[in-house]
Amino acid sequence: MDTSFFSHLNWLAVAVAAVAYFMLGALWYSKALFANQWIKGTGIDMNKPNAKSGVGGIMAFTLILEFIVCIGLGILVYRLNLTGKLMSGVKLGLLTGVCFSALGICISYLYQSKPTSLSLIDGGYHVVGNIIAAIILCLWQ
Repeated sequence: MDTSFFSHLNWLAVAVAAVAYFMLGALWYSKALFANQWIKGTGIDMNKPNAKSGVGGIMAFTLILEFIVCIGLGILVYRLNLTGKLMSGVKLGLLTGVCFSALGICISYLYQSKPTSLSLIDGGYHVVGNIIAAIILCLWQ
């Protein structure tokens, strides 16, 4: 397999896209947007003393995973020659966000009997996150 495309990635853009994706999560899962509905959908009891334990590690690992997602998006941007095009970023992010992220979450949540609202919250986060990341990667040359 030819891996020379890694040398063509804009690694700073990948990092910025990952941070933007991560920062969206801070807003998305805040009380201003979906925190209360998400907590209700997950069934987490926030009054338990250990409810927030390990959150720092989870967040750090989330950033690493979103960086990997952005590498994949960057590869698609390069291979499909989508640089410099805003709408290409929107379309790529929508495609990957819906077809890979959101639907994967929905399938898993069906088997876990999670509420539809949780699928919409978590899936919506990844759709919007993919769109933001893909726009950054498409526009930043």
